[in-house]
Amino acid sequence: MISLTSPVETRAHGWPAGAKLATLCAATMVLFAMQSLTLHLVAFGACLALYAAPGWVFLRAGLRRLWILWPFVGLIAVWHLITGAPQDGAIIALRMLSAVGLANLVTMTTRLSDMIAVIRWLATPLRRVGLSTRALELAIALMIRFTPVLVEKGTHLSRAWRTRSPKGVNWRIVMPFTLLAIDDAEHVADALKARGGLAPGAAER
Repeated sequence: MISLTSPVETRAHGWPAGAKLATLCAATMVLFAMQSLTLHLVAFGACLALYAAPGWVFLRAGLRRLWILWPFVGLIAVWHLITGAPQDGAIIALRMLSAVGLANLVTMTTRLSDMIAVIRWLATPLRRVGLSTRALELAIALMIRFTPVLVEKGTHLSRAWRTRSPKGVNWRIVMPFTLLAIDDAEHVADALKARGGLAPGAAER
């Protein structure tokens, strides 16, 4: 597994994780409240400026992770062109790009352990009534870490398909990709069992 944290050190790396996550929530709410195409263009431009501020390496890494959204942007564009509402489609696409871009920016500048600490703090009321939050913390950590891994493996699988077949990638790639995901899940499950699973103190082993 790999971390989403950027290897390029920025000022944002030293900011509190809770403050960054709270700002992300507020910014996302503002994005969904805005209905102006101009405002969304400005918001997306500001998002790109945040990526560009630390330098070209950081910008390139961030844009590479956002590239996986292009199929969704394409579908939104085609659908709204068919329905005769291209402006609405542009607003939805820009809102998605800005929201995901800001979320990706937070993960690139925040250690996973810091984000889990925030989640653990937010789940304090559940522990006070006797509920364990370890499963929740572990599930979020695995989701954040495994998403880029699965994307990368899917990309390698698509390239291997194109190398061996003159036809384009189609639905047949779903089965080998699913098997890869299941294989990874089994390896992680075995590793968790070897470390005590969700038992108290297992995380420190």
